[in-house]
Amino acid sequence: MSFATSLPRPTTTGAAGFGLPLATCISLSVSHSFSPKFGICNNTSLRLKSKAGSGCYEGIHRSQLAASTILEGHTPINPEVESEKIRLIERIRLMFRSMDDGEISVSPYDTAWVALVEDIGGSGGPQFPTSLEWISNNQLDDGSWGDRKFVLYDRILNTLACVVALTTWKMHPNKCEKGLRFISDNIEKLADEDEELMPVGFEIALPSLIDLAKRLCIEIPDNSASIKNIYAKRDSKLKRIPMDLMHKKPTSLLFSLEGMEGLNWDKLLDFQSEGSFLSSPSSTAYALHHTKDELCLEYLLKAVKKFNGGVPNAYPVDMFEHLWSVDRLRRLGISRYFQVEIDECLDYVYRYWTNKGICWARNMCVQDSDDSSMGFRLLRLYGYDVSIDVFKQFEEGGQFCSIPGQMTHAITGMYNLYRASQLMFPQEHILADARNFTANLLHQKRVTNSIVDKWIITKDLPGEVAYALDVPFYASLPRLEARFFLEQYGGDDDVWIGKTLYRMLYVNCNTYLELAKLDYKHCQTVHQLEWNSMQTWYRECNLGEFGLSERSLLLAYYIAASTAFEPEKSSERLAWAITTILVETIMSQELSDEQKREFVDEFVNISIINNQNGGRYKPGNRLVEVLINTVTLMAEGRGTDQQLSNAWKNWLKTWEEGGDLGEAEARLLLHTIHLSSGLDESSFSHPKYQQLLEATSKVCHQLRLFQNLKANDAQGSTSRLVTVTTFQIEAGMQELVKLIFTKTLEDLTSATKQSFFNIARSFYYTAYCPADTIDSHINKVLFEKIV
Repeated sequence: MSFATSLPRPTTTGAAGFGLPLATCISLSVSHSFSPKFGICNNTSLRLKSKAGSGCYEGIHRSQLAASTILEGHTPINPEVESEKIRLIERIRLMFRSMDDGEISVSPYDTAWVALVEDIGGSGGPQFPTSLEWISNNQLDDGSWGDRKFVLYDRILNTLACVVALTTWKMHPNKCEKGLRFISDNIEKLADEDEELMPVGFEIALPSLIDLAKRLCIEIPDNSASIKNIYAKRDSKLKRIPMDLMHKKPTSLLFSLEGMEGLNWDKLLDFQSEGSFLSSPSSTAYALHHTKDELCLEYLLKAVKKFNGGVPNAYPVDMFEHLWSVDRLRRLGISRYFQVEIDECLDYVYRYWTNKGICWARNMCVQDSDDSSMGFRLLRLYGYDVSIDVFKQFEEGGQFCSIPGQMTHAITGMYNLYRASQLMFPQEHILADARNFTANLLHQKRVTNSIVDKWIITKDLPGEVAYALDVPFYASLPRLEARFFLEQYGGDDDVWIGKTLYRMLYVNCNTYLELAKLDYKHCQTVHQLEWNSMQTWYRECNLGEFGLSERSLLLAYYIAASTAFEPEKSSERLAWAITTILVETIMSQELSDEQKREFVDEFVNISIINNQNGGRYKPGNRLVEVLINTVTLMAEGRGTDQQLSNAWKNWLKTWEEGGDLGEAEARLLLHTIHLSSGLDESSFSHPKYQQLLEATSKVCHQLRLFQNLKANDAQGSTSRLVTVTTFQIEAGMQELVKLIFTKTLEDLTSATKQSFFNIARSFYYTAYCPADTIDSHINKVLFEKIV
């Protein structure tokens, strides 16, 4: 029996491509009735209504409407929503163009230390009277000073500092009395506070302020157990501070000099950065008080002017702001609107990049792993040449720290180091060590439910960490990451912890969140309409009769839509999904060698005939017909019929001969996507293209083998397998990452290179994630509404 007669044949065949009837028209109606498991529409929002029920095959050229329905997609958007979207984009662009030394909230604590400085000209008055004015104008109703988020450590420290400053200059006794009442009512409650929320250097700063208050005859209740405990911590920490070392080389102690005694200012002044001590206004104000140094004065005058009398807890914070703002745009899925601004941001960061890393501000003499990790990750993602040497000073004995010499493990610092380590190139062993260390640490914190950070109070840090651990970089589909981060990102409500609580206005910003939600909703609408079209195509092609399930259909579309998610990439997205579906359908057929040969021969021969006579010859086999119609419609208007036919012929030959289908499928998908996107044909022979093609197809072959081994495992060890992939796969992905994220002379475009990573990532995702996890992701990405 020949293959042409062995498969079920429909009694009526659609004449148009994809098996659809001729003269298809479109009728839109909104519906959100989805299957709870897979999100499959019960009432499709996009109906394809036939005006001609059937007919003989008269050529693909008559099916333009069906082609536009499936392959061009739809991008409906309310004009008012579009106008709001444009407004938000312009607002964010203006924010980025105005970036300078950092938009950050004022710290009452630091402002009080600045206000304490006596006029260096000898008048006996305050050097910065506007700082006293700021303090006077910013007391809260309960008598305290501090951030709008109530954290007692922050309120006590800020309030005592402001009371000391006002009392020193004999100003506003009523405000001082009100502040002292707040302190008296709350200071004993410090014993009940979560120590993870304790500001930087609190155990040094609070006793110093209490001692200052006593000299001013301010009565502070200091006999409570909580205060005695803080004094004990102060004494213990001071004993551990290497005073000789801090005078010999820069350390993080430069950030918290205020109140410390026995300092050699002549030596410490050598460690200034643009006039400041680690960009700390309070530390620099303390230095100015003792030294009358002109550089300290210039730095503080600039800061006080910038913030209208107040000063932040750190300034500048330009590296911090530039990097974290870019990171937020990327993770929210809106970075494509700001490519120019992102390039400018990263050019700025790279200008101050060193092989020892960076700090939160430029030209600092101390570096930290958090900023260095974020900088390394983003710079490498955008093709900058960065060395792994930046991580050497943060590693000791197999462990990694936030700041050299301090073996502290702040969650966000370790989280960002973990994210950076996943961009390793081959043989970058220190990144492998960093990944193992941080993954283990974060996992332990997760299982003990102790993901609380010392640097930030954010909406859902446990969720961010969980996503990073559960969906590694190689498997993280762009729309999936954005969907999760939309729920994790707190916008304006996120607050950072320094010496006091503070806000980074261009990092944690509701404007980003508003745009991201509008953009996601628009993309999701487009995807749902396309999915409805896909279901109609599936039914009209009778693919279910060939054994293809609707779950497989949905998975194929989800993978494509989660990666090439932009509305304008509809052709690429649908070509990707449909190619995947047809590959799976053909592979699922149980055919003899002869039947495979007949299938391939019929495809090749009819493709040649149709290319010669305009597409008038109808195949005898229904599945061959669907395939030929599909290829023809994908190429329609692009003149790529022959190239697509050849790509399919190569895959079919591999299938016929029992060759490596994982590798062949990757090649087919890449050629299809590139032809659908209009990539110039000359790029296919580019040396870098060939390198990427080889590396991608190789790793996809390994991933498909691994996935098949998982599926066929009869010993119940799937749970173990899904947590780790083979060494060969990891090495292959590292090599691919190096090829994609390294810029060379006469390189391919970033978008073209990224497409290779997208295909490899989709294979990795399906091999790595369990089926039930993927099902939950499908519902979340495609069908759950954004609130």
